[in-house]
Amino acid sequence: MGALLAGLVTGLSLIVAIGAQNAFVLRQGLARAQVTPIVVVCAASDLVLIVSGVAGLGALIAHRPSLLAAITWGGAAFLLIYAVRAAVRALRPAVMSSPSSPSGLSSDGAAISRRPAAVGTALALTWLNPHVYLDTVLLLGTLAAAWGRTGQWWFAAGAGLASIGWFCGLGYGSRLLRGFFGSPRSWRILDLIIAAVMLGLALALVLDGPTP
Repeated sequence: MGALLAGLVTGLSLIVAIGAQNAFVLRQGLARAQVTPIVVVCAASDLVLIVSGVAGLGALIAHRPSLLAAITWGGAAFLLIYAVRAAVRALRPAVMSSPSSPSGLSSDGAAISRRPAAVGTALALTWLNPHVYLDTVLLLGTLAAAWGRTGQWWFAAGAGLASIGWFCGLGYGSRLLRGFFGSPRSWRILDLIIAAVMLGLALALVLDGPTP
């Protein structure tokens, strides 16, 4: 139980932060657009990464800086594109004022309504983020090893429960905020915040990321 609780607390401490993935899940949850597939993809990806880290993938990544560098540049490019799109939505109110959609949402980019595109974006925001390999794989894998051969899997189970609980809460619980986001202005503010977060993360990856 000690390893399970430690994994739960550690997993939450790493995942509960304003990041590209969380911002995307929040926006889709507010729009009620493909929430279930996105939650499943994000949680399942975390579980795969956690298990991989405990199984020893973290050691491999630590000795392959060129691999992490490639992921860094790819992730930075993707985040930059996403930031620009969010900024455009925020600066063009007409894009989000379609009378045929709820809460000022339109079908031209305010939220991803098509499942393939939504799932693809969730996958990219997860797997093109180099920090996910440093935190989820390397750090959690190292911390789990301290609990021994059996305890490390209880630690992994705790971290996995933290991930599942967080994404379910963020994706499905965000609808409780729909009253606040009942006007296009609120969506513009959210998109400006998302654009700033994405741009900041992209710059951080380029300036502080690993080099081959």
